[in-house]
Amino acid sequence: MIKWLFIILAVVVLGLLSLAIWVTQTEKSQHAKNSLRLHNAEPRITLDAKTAVVVFSRSGNTGVLADHIAQKHNAELFEITATDYELGIPGWIAALNDARSNVATITPSNINLEKYQTIYLGSPIWLYSPAPPIWQFAKNNDFSGKNVILFNTFNSKFEQHFIDDFEKLVRANGAKTFSHRYVNRGRMGSQISSQDMLDKFDSQDN
Repeated sequence: MIKWLFIILAVVVLGLLSLAIWVTQTEKSQHAKNSLRLHNAEPRITLDAKTAVVVFSRSGNTGVLADHIAQKHNAELFEITATDYELGIPGWIAALNDARSNVATITPSNINLEKYQTIYLGSPIWLYSPAPPIWQFAKNNDFSGKNVILFNTFNSKFEQHFIDDFEKLVRANGAKTFSHRYVNRGRMGSQISSQDMLDKFDSQDN
């Protein structure tokens, strides 16, 4: 009996390890493609920009959307980084462990948003909630009189009560209006293309 328990445990551990390797390799592949796309993106002139786009993106999918939004609105683009969630198995485990948290160590922690009228805040969805770094940024910053738009990309779905809590947070920090836009990219391994993702986001303007 004990022998079979060890065999079952070994199979489970091997399965989890295989899943972790597949997910992290897929994320690294996506990151490489997205980095190349962003490197080849059209340069922007953002003098007197009235819109800011702030994004946390681990594998770069939401980062591609953020760049697209910035291009459309001649906006300044700011990237949030969080070393705890770097690509690789340790970062993936940390992301799973912290997915429902609203606390993270981020860089930069604050941005002077005073000159902007509209602030886009972007992140992936982790376990149905916006990723912790964008929560931390929202807690740290002043949105007085701003129009705040949360945008997300994800593989599965989000739960509305997390979005409602996020709205309460940015309104408590002064936001004048709040809206939420998102794109479901599809399950990992069978996701829509980057261009389809951008097209789906733009279709929400109609």
